[in-house]
Amino acid sequence: MVKLILKRTTIFFASLVTFMIHLPFAFANSKPVIKISLPMIKYTANMKAVILNKSSSNMSIYEDLKLNSLGMSSDAFKFAIQGFENLKMAGRIFKDDILTIVDFTKPSSEKRLFIIDMKNRKILFNTYVAHGQKSGAGMATTFSNTPESFQSSLGLYETTGTYIGKNGYSMRLDGLENGINDKAEERAIVMHGAPYVSEGFIKARGYLGRSWGCPAVPENLNRPIIDRIKNGSCLFIYSNDKTYIKKSKVINS
Repeated sequence: MVKLILKRTTIFFASLVTFMIHLPFAFANSKPVIKISLPMIKYTANMKAVILNKSSSNMSIYEDLKLNSLGMSSDAFKFAIQGFENLKMAGRIFKDDILTIVDFTKPSSEKRLFIIDMKNRKILFNTYVAHGQKSGAGMATTFSNTPESFQSSLGLYETTGTYIGKNGYSMRLDGLENGINDKAEERAIVMHGAPYVSEGFIKARGYLGRSWGCPAVPENLNRPIIDRIKNGSCLFIYSNDKTYIKKSKVINS
């Protein structure tokens, strides 16, 4: 009887050791598939007052940097600030000193990408940016969140990681607005450089070439722009689309 107990005990511990040895390998090849999404918080009256005060303070940047003279729509900046502050309050933005605005109220032949250092109140980049093939020719007027639509998507994004792909050095974008741009990852909407985003192309065609929905930038500025805004900053794509403003829960939080 004692021998039987010892035998079973030996078998149990041998099995336990074998399990412990193989346990790390069982998880070594697994890849996390769960995407953590932080919910928008419910704002108290005090929190809303803080956001309004901060937004009001940030609006002075529009005048200080003379963004109007550079052609940026005041509404583009106003709604960008509203979304930016709401996302910061909700803990969705890691880099809260950088704000990127793509102003599609301007034609692609004009410099409509603005990257602003909100802390030091200065413009880091102001350059060209492309829109999707199916969004329009010189002006982006039609937008979609649908895969294979080849259209741009409006709204607020979080910049994420980088990779080397068919378009070279590229940066992924996480669409933060449900039903508006939340399929950005599925659609492979990223920032990358493109030869058709250049003054030479504008001189030849009258407007920039178009992407499959990505905010493509000039090749010579691609890396410095991406390296400045990657990994957790806010990017906002705007147009005079009243449907978007009404539908955006982030803007209207």
